[in-house]
Amino acid sequence: MGDSDPYWSAVRATRLQIADLLEELAPAEWEQESLCRGWRVRDVAGHLALVPTITTWDMIAAAPRARFDPHRINTLLARRHGSREPADLIAAIRNHADTRRTAKALDTRNALFDAIVHSQDIALPLGRRFPVAAGHSREGLQRVWEMGWPFHARRRLAGLTLRATDTDWTVGDGPEVAGPALALLMLATGRTAGLDALHGEGLARLTSSSSNR
Repeated sequence: MGDSDPYWSAVRATRLQIADLLEELAPAEWEQESLCRGWRVRDVAGHLALVPTITTWDMIAAAPRARFDPHRINTLLARRHGSREPADLIAAIRNHADTRRTAKALDTRNALFDAIVHSQDIALPLGRRFPVAAGHSREGLQRVWEMGWPFHARRRLAGLTLRATDTDWTVGDGPEVAGPALALLMLATGRTAGLDALHGEGLARLTSSSSNR
């Protein structure tokens, strides 16, 4: 991939924007709960700092303590790295903003949506804004819709039409849920924090059955 590759340019820009946000936080904000259940803001930052440098061996080494459960492995490593000093986490995110790798057990096609969603996991509970370009959200949304595990968005949201109102993206069949691509991305990854930005006949079903993950 060349330096002008739009995907990695978006990843880099999002990571640097996250570092800028983290740099603004007061010490107490680092300890607040994020939208990721059981993760503090600092744990989300630890995850984002780790992703570009993590190896499959790092994941294997953590597996026994995490009972070989992928979600537990992710949480264990996020908390471990989130215990570092905020300045170290910010520096790591900045220093690896251009890095285009991750563990072989993971997938670099997830880098963009991972950064976008976790930016909201940090910003929204703190009452802060973290704008994301609609095209970037659309790309992340398409990846989540196609990938299956761990979000199973296509299965969970079966029977609904999802339509982005700020970019060209529509999937599904049934009552419509429409709104910004970023809000749909949050929905597709199991979060309800963006529901107030959505509208349509299908929204009633979501508000009665959805829960944060």
